[in-house]
Amino acid sequence: MRSEVSPQTDANLAALIRMALREDLGRAGDLTTRHFLPPRARLRGAIVAKQAGVVCGLDVVRQVCAAVSPRIRFKAAAKDGARVAPLQVVALLEGPPALLTAERTALNFLQRLSGVATMTRAFVDLARGTRARILDTRKTVPGWRALDKYAVRCGGGENHRFGLYDMVMLKDNHLAPGPELVDATRRFRRRRPGVPVLVEAKTAAEVELALACRPDILLLDNVPLARLKAAIARVRARAPRVRVEVSGGVRLDTVRAIARAGPDRISVGALTHSAPAMDFSLEIDPASPDGRAEGSA
Repeated sequence: MRSEVSPQTDANLAALIRMALREDLGRAGDLTTRHFLPPRARLRGAIVAKQAGVVCGLDVVRQVCAAVSPRIRFKAAAKDGARVAPLQVVALLEGPPALLTAERTALNFLQRLSGVATMTRAFVDLARGTRARILDTRKTVPGWRALDKYAVRCGGGENHRFGLYDMVMLKDNHLAPGPELVDATRRFRRRRPGVPVLVEAKTAAEVELALACRPDILLLDNVPLARLKAAIARVRARAPRVRVEVSGGVRLDTVRAIARAGPDRISVGALTHSAPAMDFSLEIDPASPDGRAEGSA
């Protein structure tokens, strides 16, 4: 797994920042800042959390600021993965009026990534004390996968496969259950040793077939909670080295019960497709020239 990918190593990030700035600036640029602030003004400001959560994306903010103007000075006042309180300062900024040009794009990245990290931490906290680890899925914003998965790690979760290229995941849409699935899995093992294989199962019969494939991971997808513990016990008895993953119907109000059923892994699509943004604002020091109090629209 490419767990080392971060805002410092994500090859897509520079392109994402350029695209985000381009759609914000268009051809005319920042009309408000250009025409209503003295070009030599020096602004000082702080990025402030407006709610409790887990901050993530501070280095992305730094890179956005650098892309807008090398004269913007950025200093992080927190670390990615840290819990922050309402009104806590997470970064300090100083520079020319272009600081305001960078504001919205920088905050958009920060609020999205911090929202994912905060949502992940909520799930992780609810699973604490069990053997279950919380994992993400591939249900990420196109182009944002490395960033979304980085945010999951900042929230205390773990990454599932990054793409179709680093794990085999046999679900119902690939092959009809039957002996051909077992044979195909054996052929793949000979051709590509070392690549993890996950097989999905929803019924007791499918569990038996999946185990015949000798998978690294057996995925119990949308198995009702009333049957989940027995299904996991069946896998443990037959193949104790196979890791058990659970997915489907995993919410904040169900994850604790699912974790207590005994899986090794719980994959949660909501970490990246349903996380609400965390609210931040850029507060400009009113003592700096042409200062103001609130973030821009």
